Amino acid sequence: MTRIGWTFLILAVIVIGGFLSMLRVGGAAPSAPGSSAPGPAAAPQPAASPIAVRATGHPGLPRLIVPVEGVSPDRLSDDWGDPREDGRRLHHGIDIPAPEGTPVIAAAPGTIEKLFHSDKGGTTLYERSPDGQWQYYYAHLSGYAAGVHEGQRVDAGDTLAYVGDSGDAPAGVFHLHFGLSFMRPGDGWWQGQAVNPYPLLARTVPDR
Repeated sequence: MTRIGWTFLILAVIVIGGFLSMLRVGGAAPSAPGSSAPGPAAAPQPAASPIAVRATGHPGLPRLIVPVEGVSPDRLSDDWGDPREDGRRLHHGIDIPAPEGTPVIAAAPGTIEKLFHSDKGGTTLYERSPDGQWQYYYAHLSGYAAGVHEGQRVDAGDTLAYVGDSGDAPAGVFHLHFGLSFMRPGDGWWQGQAVNPYPLLARTVPDR
């Protein structure tokens, strides 16, 4: 091969090597940020039970009381994961039946983060735990208690709202849908990883 041929070959190797190096350094492109307009995200994938969350190293689980006045833990049913809409989605929470207008109380201390109305949940309330790691979701409400507002700090047992059948609840089937989500740093009120609250409400999880 001539000197010119060797020169072109060396230059080609240098160019190809530099291109491959850029690919290795750059890595995958960052995912595009979500919409800036807040709104309920698609139903999250079912999470492990709270016991499994703790087993993977989570620092702690919230202490919860039953968020419907007068309902004892032994009256709860674990319908987490039941199919909804002919199996197109799963139930990410538990339903607590009670007469219309029964007070809905805070399951744990926290701050009311969002009052929201949606087609599925109807009149809803989102409460964030003091450490920001847990969110409590109250849905199908008939209305909010007097004076309840976003940013309000509440204690366990404070009245937040009242049991109803708003949203996609069957008419006259009065109940509270209660959801629990683990919140990662930066998660908005509409995000989080759904976790089954039943073991905590029914007190089948031993104290830490």
